[in-house]
Amino acid sequence: MEENKTENPSKESFSLKLKAYLKNLFNFSQYNKKTIIYIIIFIALVVFSVFLLYYNYFVDSQFLYRLVINWFVNPVFELGIFGILLFILIMAFQGLLVPIPSELVLLATGMIWGVFGGGIFGVIGSMAAAILCFYVSKKGGRPIAEKLVGKSAINMADHFIHKYGMSAIIIARFLPFVAFDPISYASGLVDMDVKKYSIGSLIGSIPRAFFYSWLGSALIISYGVEPPINLEELPFAVIDSLSSTFNAILLIILGILVLMFVIYYVIGKFYEKKRKDQT
Repeated sequence: MEENKTENPSKESFSLKLKAYLKNLFNFSQYNKKTIIYIIIFIALVVFSVFLLYYNYFVDSQFLYRLVINWFVNPVFELGIFGILLFILIMAFQGLLVPIPSELVLLATGMIWGVFGGGIFGVIGSMAAAILCFYVSKKGGRPIAEKLVGKSAINMADHFIHKYGMSAIIIARFLPFVAFDPISYASGLVDMDVKKYSIGSLIGSIPRAFFYSWLGSALIISYGVEPPINLEELPFAVIDSLSSTFNAILLIILGILVLMFVIYYVIGKFYEKKRKDQT
C-alpha cells in the first residue's frame, strides 16, 4: 500500500505536466492571425507527413521508393539539363515535407548522375534547401519551436550559436545521419548571421552530398540498374530489396531526428533549471 502511495505522486506529476504541455501547444490566443495561419499550415504538413510515413511502413513498404523513382529520379533524368533545375526546385521545397528528407533526395542524385555529378548538384541543391528553410524559420518559425521545445530550449540554442557560430553549423552538416533540415530550421530560429550560416552550410554540405551520392550510385549499381528505372520490368524481389534499403536509411534518419528532439528538450529543461538556480 505504501509503495503505491509513493508512486502515485510521480505519475500524477507526469500527467499534469503532459496536460499542461498539450494545453500550451494548442493555445494560440497570444498570436496574431498571420502567425496562427502559419502554425495551422505547419501542423497540416506534419499530419500529412505522418500519414505518409504510416502508409509506407504499415501498408505499402514500396510506396515512398516508387514515389521517389517515378516522380523524381526518372523525370529529372529524362529532362536532361532542365532536370537539374527541377532537382534544385524539388530540393529547395522538400524541407517542408518530413517523409522526404534531403538525405533521400541526395541519395537519388547518385542514382541519376553518379558519384561526381550527383555530389556537385547535391551541394547546389543542399544550399537551396538550407537557405529556404532558414528564411522560412526566421520569418515565423520561432513561435512554433517555442511551443514544441519551450522558450528555455530556444534561449539555450541562442547561447550555443553565439558561442560556437559557424563551427557548429559545419560539424552538424558534416555528420551524415544527422538530419539536414532541422539544422536549417534551428539556425533560422536564433540570431545567426546569414553569411556565416551560408558559409558553414556550404563547407559542411560538400562531404555530405558526395557521401549520399556515392551511396545512391552504389545502391543501383549493385543491382545492375540504370536510370530511367522501369519498375514494371524489375523483379518484385529486387524492388522489395531496394525499398527495404531505402526505408532503412529513412528510418535511421527519422530515429536520430526524434532522438535529437528528445535530447534537446531535456537539455533545455536542465538549462532552464540551472538559470533559475543562478538567479
